[in-house]
Amino acid sequence: MRRLAQIFATLALLAVTGLGLAALYLRPTPMPLPPLTGQIERIVVEKAARRMALIQNGTVIREYSIALGFAPQGDKSRQGDGRTPEGVFRIDRRNDRSAYHLSLGLDYPRPQDRARAAAGGFDPGGDIMIHGQPNALPDTAVLKGDWTAGCIAISNAEMREIWAVTATGTEVDIRP
Repeated sequence: MRRLAQIFATLALLAVTGLGLAALYLRPTPMPLPPLTGQIERIVVEKAARRMALIQNGTVIREYSIALGFAPQGDKSRQGDGRTPEGVFRIDRRNDRSAYHLSLGLDYPRPQDRARAAAGGFDPGGDIMIHGQPNALPDTAVLKGDWTAGCIAISNAEMREIWAVTATGTEVDIRP
């Protein structure tokens, strides 16, 4: 009987530890909202607030909590700095076979980013995207905190919603 109690206590401790670790790395999936219709005209990202808004006909129609690069303060200046770039960009590509659930590519680096990097003798980086979670995670899992290499990450469900209403050429304004 005593042995059974020890086994039960050990299993309970492992379960609580596992839930605690999951709580550190995953955030709850938001409740579904009514579907969006039509195309959006602009995306506004506020890095300090960890918020992204979709703009349609001059009105915010949806807001999302976001994750950024692992060192989010300041503008991206070089490959590997972990920063999310700041400025006005355009969606220049769509990738439904990304390593992350869907991705919308930004036209970073822009000519001025390339010139700054060339003057400093370093690589400006690239492949900055708005994307969902890593494909290795279950569809409902969402990593907490700033974990990307400079991209903007949201939940997979949110990414599917944005994917459906965002065309190539859509403006993306990323603010500090």
